[in-house]
Amino acid sequence: MYQEALAATAQRIAPFLHRTPVLTSRLLNQIAGAELYFKCENLQRMGAFKMRGAVNAVLQLSEEQKTRGVVTHSSGNFAQALALAAQSIGVQAYIVMPENAPQVKKDAVRGYGGQIIECSSEPMAREEVAAQVEKEKGAYFIHPSNDLEVILGQGTAALELLQDHPNLEHIFTPVGGGGLIAGTALAAHSFGQNCTVIGGEPFAADDAYRSLQSGQIEANTSTNTMADGLRTQLGDINFPIIQKHVAQIIRVEEAEIMAALRLIWERMKQVVEPSSAVALAALLRNKEEFAGRRIGIILSGGNVDLSKLPF
Repeated sequence: MYQEALAATAQRIAPFLHRTPVLTSRLLNQIAGAELYFKCENLQRMGAFKMRGAVNAVLQLSEEQKTRGVVTHSSGNFAQALALAAQSIGVQAYIVMPENAPQVKKDAVRGYGGQIIECSSEPMAREEVAAQVEKEKGAYFIHPSNDLEVILGQGTAALELLQDHPNLEHIFTPVGGGGLIAGTALAAHSFGQNCTVIGGEPFAADDAYRSLQSGQIEANTSTNTMADGLRTQLGDINFPIIQKHVAQIIRVEEAEIMAALRLIWERMKQVVEPSSAVALAALLRNKEEFAGRRIGIILSGGNVDLSKLPF
């Protein structure tokens, strides 16, 4: 069912994206005891996989919807992705961002032509303000992760990875709002050869792990993790896909995220954000289980505030 949709999505968005490289590291293979293939979405336009879903969602709009613009709420990568995607296609983007969002991310959104509407930092505030903008401007709302067109766009990273390495046995991704892991799971199910998808999630924001345990979408009461891109929760569109097609979610400690982050920076010379390192951290935590396997890892993004490096 999703095979054709993913293939069409990949073709549609290709002119607006980089086909990111897949890197290997002999040292990391030794440490993991497995063959690792890193899909470097940190080298994507605007620095993260989210450009894929944003472009796909904007390209699917009718001509009339394009004239009215798009709106989303995001404190970081999707804000930048939608602003750049809209600019690339000639559409106005309205981005609702909490007032405490990093200045570096606000500057990037403005640099991509996005119009920022600030809101308070309470979780519900961003949804309320986005709904207000939608009503006042007639703009089309695009959710950062709980939107099928966004999910299909995000899935094209794994699709490309499987085109380059069709015999992968597992693909690891970080889990935040659920768009990347849901898209990856659809791609692995449609194009992999018995390829399972595994999520990595901080113990400090383990809503997806608990959601799979309970069978319903769970929320986080606190999100005190350095992986700031993973502080969001699953939605009613991506959760059923994750339930059906994701093999497991492995939770990791902050020290494990830090160790994986250091390995990627020092050994692979790749600038990635802490959220990206969570997938490798999850593999290394359970490496005996995956010894000798061929494993893809999606490095989700590289938008780091250099004034606040965790090292």
